[in-house]
Amino acid sequence: MLVLTRRRGEGVVIGPDIRIVVLGIKNGQVRLGIEAPRTIEVHRDEVCVRIQDENQLAARSPVVPLDVFQRLLGTKIA
Repeated sequence: MLVLTRRRGEGVVIGPDIRIVVLGIKNGQVRLGIEAPRTIEVHRDEVCVRIQDENQLAARSPVVPLDVFQRLLGTKIA
């Protein structure tokens, strides 16, 4: 793990497209601004864990046969 010290207004660049800037520090909390392309997902740790948990749960769910799915939708998929 790389450990850096930054002050308000200072930042860190990750690769050519990602920049993280310290916006403020108050009551032991740091506000960060993250500039990244829309194609790169940026999540807090707890959100990332929840997404991974939901994906694992979805992967374990039984597959719905296409004809049943079409009846649920009331449409026919070619």
